[in-house]
Amino acid sequence: MAADPRHQLTVDTAAASAGPVPVALAASAGPPGAPRPLLSHGCWYPSADPTGERVAFICDRLGVPQLWTGPTAAGDGGDEVRLLDSDPEPVSEVAWSPDGRWIAYTVNPGGGEHSRVLCVRPDGTGRRLIAGADAGSSAYLGCWTRDGSGVAVTIAEPPSAHRDPEPGLAGLPAGWADRDGHATLLGGADRGDVGRRRGTRDRLSAYLVDPDEPGAPVLLATETGAATLRVCDVSPDGRLALLRRGPRGRREAVVLRTGDLRTASVLRVADGDPWIGRFAEDGRTVWLRSDHDREFAALLAAELDADGTMTGLSVAAERDGCGLELLAFLTDGRTAALAWNVQGASELETLEPEAGPGRVAHCVELPHEVVTRVTRGGPGGMVLALSGSQRKPGVWWLPGGASPVRTAWSSRDEDAVPPGRPPVRPVPVRLTARDGLALGGWYYRAPGRDAGDPAPCVIHLHGGPEEQERPVFEPLYHELLGRGLDVFAPDVRGSSGYGRSFVDADLGRGRFAAIEDVADCAAHAVLTGRADPRRLAVMGHSYGGYLTFASLVWHPELFRTGVAVCGMSDFGTFFAGTEPWLAESAAHKYGHPERDRELLRALSPMSRIDALRVPLLAVHGEHDTNVPPGESDQMVRAARERGLPAELLTLRGEGHEFRRADNRRLFRRAAADWLERHLSG
Repeated sequence: MAADPRHQLTVDTAAASAGPVPVALAASAGPPGAPRPLLSHGCWYPSADPTGERVAFICDRLGVPQLWTGPTAAGDGGDEVRLLDSDPEPVSEVAWSPDGRWIAYTVNPGGGEHSRVLCVRPDGTGRRLIAGADAGSSAYLGCWTRDGSGVAVTIAEPPSAHRDPEPGLAGLPAGWADRDGHATLLGGADRGDVGRRRGTRDRLSAYLVDPDEPGAPVLLATETGAATLRVCDVSPDGRLALLRRGPRGRREAVVLRTGDLRTASVLRVADGDPWIGRFAEDGRTVWLRSDHDREFAALLAAELDADGTMTGLSVAAERDGCGLELLAFLTDGRTAALAWNVQGASELETLEPEAGPGRVAHCVELPHEVVTRVTRGGPGGMVLALSGSQRKPGVWWLPGGASPVRTAWSSRDEDAVPPGRPPVRPVPVRLTARDGLALGGWYYRAPGRDAGDPAPCVIHLHGGPEEQERPVFEPLYHELLGRGLDVFAPDVRGSSGYGRSFVDADLGRGRFAAIEDVADCAAHAVLTGRADPRRLAVMGHSYGGYLTFASLVWHPELFRTGVAVCGMSDFGTFFAGTEPWLAESAAHKYGHPERDRELLRALSPMSRIDALRVPLLAVHGEHDTNVPPGESDQMVRAARERGLPAELLTLRGEGHEFRRADNRRLFRRAAADWLERHLSG
């Protein structure tokens, strides 16, 4: 749907890195002419070389998430960081090969949702496209083989590219060929019919690719309509592959025989981090992060026979009331690093799961609240991506048996916000919904406000809906806090971190209860004396954007304004315009677009647009194919037709996530200006 120029705000910041880009920057200020200092920035998604001496990571210090390398420890030249790809295409995943010869990474051309996989040498030479060559296709990074001879990629082919296996499949660089047409459908072709009803089902194909000879990939699996398919590990002898497949809420681990491409075992695994597990060194056990037959994810040991068939299943590590969030194995292959989600914060421990019932877990003291990634860091060490309420995301090196040390090229905590405005540490909040369900969240109090003074407050709703509010540094919140606005960030039903039953509590007609949760959270903020009932706003991104639209039309008396970011306004138009793989996954969460048509109509904010009473700001990325921009546009049009102040801010060069620093700053300031204007009276 074309946007109405009468209410369109278009900003073009796509040319974020025009001109030459330096390949090395110093970590501290120097004399005139010296490399410029590193300013406040984020570093995340680390992957170390085999020695643990250098790390490849994603950093936005030049305004766009790009691929860099840096040393794990300071020393001679220890402050040096190196930019490996100066293209202004946002990078989203990184994996250094076990033999140290290649770094594989994923980019999102134009800032949109489609992606490509590339490889580059650690010195920045030899860059080459591995997968995702065709327009409309997407490629996703999988694991490396243990010897580094191949990297796994998954290619999502658009419906127009579907045809019998032959050389030149969509998404593969020229010269690629299928392996004698040996494709296997992993049981996915008959599950659901969301894509089939429109004739638009993506085909997902997983390959092993040798970066030295990318023209000769090895096909592992093909599936239609699975929503996701990722190769998580290949056994040391290469006989078995571990894949994660299926839409959200229905993820499965698949053990595949690489010789005949047949499925050997299938087991339910948890949502969240796609790296679900790893084969033991002998290939007879696969360690899985799974919530099979349980409320919270644990570390399970699946015993396998010689053909990969599961012969036994046991619990290797679990905790009461919290789930296993991240799983990684260190260089020795026997030591596992486990990150547990404990009421939103992380607790990290290491253990040797093969040691049996008498095994001892060693806890790692963390300098910040949340671990976002754990990876090997050379012999006995690991590399951590950490975030917290007081810092921007950074990378920390943990030598064997020592404490985490911040890398010299990660931002310092004091650089997170301008001088004189220390980050606000949130306080946990617990409340009860009107139907008795326990809810949680985090409350941020604007600096300088008296504890007994009810404040203007923004209820901020996360996406997913399976995401979870975490105590991490959120620049948007600090922008709002600096304007004197409190922020209450709750986890309504459907959020992760509270168990599988809580995640499923919003399915089907349970969505109406999720909308009521927003009202209950607003009431809690008022009744506890924190928030002024006359100055409440609601805001959210993605599913949180949908809840923002819904809250404004279900509870128009509660809020003075709303800011909806990339939100769905009508499930009918959403299912018609979103990516087929996302439609397949969304049908499980929201309802089937055909069988549940009446329910989806009743849940759509556009069906209640006449109840809207307050000003509305909608924000969307121009290349968003997850939630098409028309979802925001039609809501803004309808509001304006009813005489309400409504604006649409479209961000150029962005998709469903806003990755460019200029656009993120523009979004934060525009949203804060809008909210301050409408809540300050």
